Amino acid sequence: MKALQTVYVNHFTNGILDPNEEMEYVVKDGGHIIANTAPGCWGPMITPALKGGHEVTKPVYVEGAEVGDAIVIRIKSIEVTSVVTASGNDKPMEGRFNGDPFVAAKCPNCGTVNPETVIKGIGEKAVHCKQCDADITPFTFTHAYTIAFNEKKSIGVTLDQQAAEKVAQDGKKYMNTPENSIQNPIVTFAPHDMVGTIARLRPFLGQLGTTPARPFPDSHNAGDFGQFLIAAPHDYGMTKEQLEDRTDGHMDINRVRAGAIVICPVKVPGGGVYLGDMHAMQGNGEIAGHTTDVAGIVTLQVEVLKGANIEGPIILPVEEDLPYLAKPFTKEERKQAEILAEKWGMEKLEKSLPISFVGTGANLNEATTNGMERAAKFFNITVPEVMNRSTITGSIDIGRHPGVVTVTFLAPKKYLKEKGIYDIVKQQYK
Repeated sequence: MKALQTVYVNHFTNGILDPNEEMEYVVKDGGHIIANTAPGCWGPMITPALKGGHEVTKPVYVEGAEVGDAIVIRIKSIEVTSVVTASGNDKPMEGRFNGDPFVAAKCPNCGTVNPETVIKGIGEKAVHCKQCDADITPFTFTHAYTIAFNEKKSIGVTLDQQAAEKVAQDGKKYMNTPENSIQNPIVTFAPHDMVGTIARLRPFLGQLGTTPARPFPDSHNAGDFGQFLIAAPHDYGMTKEQLEDRTDGHMDINRVRAGAIVICPVKVPGGGVYLGDMHAMQGNGEIAGHTTDVAGIVTLQVEVLKGANIEGPIILPVEEDLPYLAKPFTKEERKQAEILAEKWGMEKLEKSLPISFVGTGANLNEATTNGMERAAKFFNITVPEVMNRSTITGSIDIGRHPGVVTVTFLAPKKYLKEKGIYDIVKQQYK
């Protein structure tokens, strides 16, 4: 297929990121991807026909990207199109899945795995098996809400029962679900446990990355969620070693927003850039397990970085989102440092810029170790040096509980130049 300067993506996977499937979209190196994304998490979670817990865009082949390269993804814009959504903390329903409710939901009555469904009425028993008409939802809420947004998409308010039930009657309309999406709208459940709460919007992408080297359920393309795949009884079970084929596209890091840059590993020819799981807002950690999943329009620009050999994503957040200690030094701060250095008889000081490595693992400790090891390997330095730099010039921050973190620090200009990313980082922090 011919590579295009701009690719418009409006089709979605069935929940599986499969490197064996031919990529339908091809974009030029330096080109743009424009996507209408479908909500993640709860909608797919109550749609058993989806096998991954999300419904991300079909991967895009980036011309010239080879295994061992990286793809620099610049997030040009993120626009929320949903008017209302719903979310909350979840509880799996026993007897309605085979090992993993995100991947292998099954009908508790006829036993069909990943069956098609129909919606009948509203509420948590509205999703029925198309074959036998049984209530089939594999998840239920423990505490949940419906939230509406203003026209500017700057403020949200959680709704009462009457308003939530009005929305539930026409869920796809209020959520602006993309035409090619098959998910059931989560607002159908009309949750209203938290009424009148005000929240600010700051949209970002929970899923942004490249295709893993083996088939992965999309929400499990991370070191924490991926633990559920180890020795799993369904078709996508794998070993702990095979989990290393992931690309950590499911980050749920709220700094992956408009203006940020994400550098992703290439583990299959063309990279296979995909996105989705847009969130209207989220504090660090996504501690409830889920947040405000919305539909939206996203514009990305992609660039191939040859021979980068990174194991996981690197983020260059907008400067506002950087930890205080990792912000670039001002001219005045630099001047003060030079005066201090001269006082102690020193002639040279490092020139440095921020960089943030994503680490994932079964828990936050493992994720932190993973992030530090990735940074050390990338720069060919020791983990103790990463520890010291992130302690006095950066921070370890939770992306998602239980096992996604960012390891951020000021990296010397020399290190960045040796890895061929100095100009990219310098441009980000002008």
